[in-house]
This record gives sequence, structure tokens and C-alpha cells, in this order.
Amino acid sequence: MKNLLVIGYVWPEPDSSAAGSRMMQLLEFFLAENYEITFASTAHKTPFMADLKELDILTEEIAVNDPDFDRFLYKLNPEIVLFDRFMIEEQFGWRVEKICPDAIKILDTEDLHFLRNARMEAQKWQLSAKSIYMDSDLTKREIAAIYRSDLSLIISEVELKILQSDFRISKNILLYLPFMLNPVSEEEIQQSPSFNNRSHFISIGTFKHKPNWNAVLQLKQHIWPLIRKELPEARIYIYGSYPTKKVHDLNSPETGFLVKGRADSAHEVMKKARVCLAPLQFGAGLKGKFIDAMRCGTPSVTTRIGAEGISDGNIWGGFIENNNEAFAEKAVELYRNREVWEKAQSDGFSIINSRFPKEIFEQIFREKLQKIKKQLIYHRKSNFIGAMLRHHLHKSTFFMSKYIQEKNKKTAD
Repeated sequence: MKNLLVIGYVWPEPDSSAAGSRMMQLLEFFLAENYEITFASTAHKTPFMADLKELDILTEEIAVNDPDFDRFLYKLNPEIVLFDRFMIEEQFGWRVEKICPDAIKILDTEDLHFLRNARMEAQKWQLSAKSIYMDSDLTKREIAAIYRSDLSLIISEVELKILQSDFRISKNILLYLPFMLNPVSEEEIQQSPSFNNRSHFISIGTFKHKPNWNAVLQLKQHIWPLIRKELPEARIYIYGSYPTKKVHDLNSPETGFLVKGRADSAHEVMKKARVCLAPLQFGAGLKGKFIDAMRCGTPSVTTRIGAEGISDGNIWGGFIENNNEAFAEKAVELYRNREVWEKAQSDGFSIINSRFPKEIFEQIFREKLQKIKKQLIYHRKSNFIGAMLRHHLHKSTFFMSKYIQEKNKKTAD
């Protein structure tokens, strides 16, 4: 069988984050392509991680700057190595290059970290994101990892445009690969709870992700009081994995602002809600909460950042508003007006079925991999910047790693 090694930043938790769902989609693709998969990570395993063994995926716990990884890699000899986020490529890419030079190296960016960080800083200081990311060390690191890889998977059309226009990265080493979703069937649509069978609002998203925490604060401090004034009996349920004390401290039963923490099933709580709210002020990539909301038939109100990459600019499964007052007004309208709500629900189903068809994007991915396999030498020769960056990183990282290994030996002795 063909052999794939995935080096994960974390163990995938599809019920906790969009990143976990994305990783499971990639694993399912490679399983369907008859790859034998090994998933390795330096992270601690959690009770919420996917059961990879049930999928016949082998698992391996690894460490950074550990010569045992070289021996593991040599024995496995993968045909493809998939790096989960650019930090993993930085840590392990040079070792893969040294031990398995013919392995195809794929970087799944998840989202562009430099863009997310720049937007956060831009929102804080009232600057343009571009003015920040064009002068950021994080940008240089992530762009370098993209160049060093044979192929980088880009989840958003907006991010693809930034990489091609601002950084002049060749389309040969980039692939737009969003969520790969099965269509919402007519049966699912018919079984989706109706307007009258739903109540209250929902906000959901892992609290490990700063944009989600910021959005909850935005709701609590600025938007929910406006909604509550119009709908005094309404409640909003705040769900998300890994809530901290500061999250739970926002709980306010007297104002209908209820912090629930991790949901046993995101789809179950989403289907009970009438409207999903997410006033995201910054972020990048695709927001899985809206994919879940649309699949569950739950209209939403979000910002331009929240809708980015999901909407094609023509329709949304609800409303897109950046102003707090307008945001609250549209949330109330969706909640009260059945006709408006039902149209938003229908638009959400249309977005899922038209924008992220699994079969089409899997075929695009399959063809791209086949092309790279056939022309790997030529493919790499056409990426001189990548070869140059690999050369310098390998030399610097090799000596740093050797230094750390010797230091660890002395500490152990």
C-alpha cells in the first residue's frame, strides 16, 4: 500500500474545532485513496481526540530534536508527508528532506496564521492588516514554509489571492482546497427543525481560538444588551471547548447570557437554536461554526470576516453586518420573521451544496497529487526559492538540533 505520514500540531478533535474537522476530511480522502496512514504528533493526547485506531490509522508519539524520529522516519519511508501547520514543517521538514528526500511534502496551512495575527493587531491598533503582515517575522516564517513544501493547501480563496498577489507565490505550489463536504440531502432538509420548533440564540467555537473569545466579549458587552432590549425573554447559549474561568465568569442567567462550555454534540445544540451569532472581529480561514450552522439549518448573523471564504459575496445564510447596532437589528429580525428566517435557511443549504462539493474537490486534489508525483524533479526545479530556503534552513536547523541533542544528553547524565 501507499504510505502517508501526517505530522500533527495536535491530535485531531473534530468536535472541538474546524481544524480538527479539516484534518479528518484529509485523512478520509487518503484512506479512500488506499494509503496506509501513520499520524504522529508531539502533543499530549486528549479524551476528545478522534479514535484514529478505529479508522486503521497508526499513531506515533514523537518529540522535537529527537534522533529517534529519524529512525522512525527511515523505517516508515513514507511516500507523502503532510505537515499540519507551518510550525510543524519548520520543526520536521528538514529531517524529512534528509531521511526521505523523495517524499512529497504537503503543508496544510489550516489558515494563514500571519493573516489572523495581523488582523488581530490591526483591530487593536486601528491599522491595516497588510501594513502589519508585510513587516512581520511570522509572515516570513510561514511564507518560507510554503516555499519549502512541494504543495500547500489553502482553505480560503481570499488567502490564495493574498499569497499570489502580495507574495507572488506560484500557483504550481498552491492548491485551493476548502472544506470537502457531502451535500445536504433533501431528506436532511425536510428533517431539519422548523422555525416554530426552535428557540433562543447560540454562539459556538473553541475558546483556544482568540477570535472566538473576542467575539463572545463583543456579544456580551455590546450586542446582547441591544437584542435583549427587543427580546426580553430570549436567551443566548455560549458553547465552546476549553472554556477558562474568565469565560465562565461571563455567565449571567438574569440577562439570559448562559455560558455552557463544551457541547456533547455541536449539531444537536445548533439544531435547537433559532439563530447563531458570531460577531468575529478578526481571524482567517473558514469558520467551521457556520458550516455546522448551515448544515443544521440554523441561520446566522456574522461579520465580513466571519463570512469570508464561505460566501461567494452574493448570498449568506442570514446576514453580514459589521456595525453592532445593525448586527443586533438583523439578529432580532431573523428571530421574529419566519419568512426571512426560512429564506436564510434555504440560502445556507445552497451554500453548502454549491461551494464545497466533496467529489469535485477530492478529484482536484487527486489530479494535483498525480501530476506532482509524475514530475517531482521538474516540479522542484521550478521552485528555486524553495530549494534555496531548504538549503539554508537545513544547515542552520541541523546544527541547532545537534546542539540541543548534546545539551539534553548532558542534562540526562
